[in-house]
Amino acid sequence: MKVRKAIIPAAGLGTRVLPASKAVPKEMLNIVDKPAIQYIVEEAVAAGIEDILIITNRGKGAIEDHFDHSFELEANLAGNPAKADLYESVKSVANLANICFIRQKETKGLAHAILCGKSFVGNEPFAVLYGDDVIISDDPVTAQLARCYEKYGKGVVGVNEVPEELIRLYCTLDVSPIPGESRAMNCRKIIEKPSPDQILSLYAILGRIVMPPETFEMIEKGIAETPEGGEFLLTDVFTELGMAGKLMAYDFDGKRYDMGNKLGIMKANCEVALNHPEIGDGFKEYLKELVKTF
Repeated sequence: MKVRKAIIPAAGLGTRVLPASKAVPKEMLNIVDKPAIQYIVEEAVAAGIEDILIITNRGKGAIEDHFDHSFELEANLAGNPAKADLYESVKSVANLANICFIRQKETKGLAHAILCGKSFVGNEPFAVLYGDDVIISDDPVTAQLARCYEKYGKGVVGVNEVPEELIRLYCTLDVSPIPGESRAMNCRKIIEKPSPDQILSLYAILGRIVMPPETFEMIEKGIAETPEGGEFLLTDVFTELGMAGKLMAYDFDGKRYDMGNKLGIMKANCEVALNHPEIGDGFKEYLKELVKTF
């Protein structure tokens, strides 16, 4: 089946970027002139996704407002010919896709957040774009994974290799090559935040997955069997699919920025600004002068 629906979990508290995220959702922190979550939604739309569900929680109404019409602002801009481009850019945000919202009323982790989208997805495959991860690429990463899913009919996790000293912060995958494929691999097992003796490879899941509809039943079963106060990990679902021969890893082409990390936010702003059509040249000259002072 074609991948037409996507879930964007955006219910995290953003503790790594406090105090900025105290009053402003971390997903609404800017990369130059757009909030991070708009880049994620635009990627989904460019990949052919038609319906998007954003999982939020209390205090994140600004995300909903951003993807809605702002009639007073639009009316003000529409009446000024000199601001025609701004008018179109503001208006287009509300028309990107069919975007719905639901609150994760209890912060119980990523698997629970995805489960909140069960009725939205129904009996279809679906993409998940992590709300912390902005990935810039000419070919949308979601589209790369969706094509792999549509070709093989298996769950797909988007991966890149990470430095060995950082793999403990992510997860590690047991993967094997597929003849004739340069980026797609079979994946059998995943270990979350591995110790040095648990490292299976330097491939880690980085922000994008495409899953079959049975994922929801597997999450429900896992949560039901998890002791009170514990958190059921999505990686357990991946491993179950992998052991059944129903999971692939895809070494995607794209540059990822961790928007839940202060350095990641600065890297994203700097690198996007360098290629921005409006300020790129001026920013390059500024950086050239700035580095002379250090």
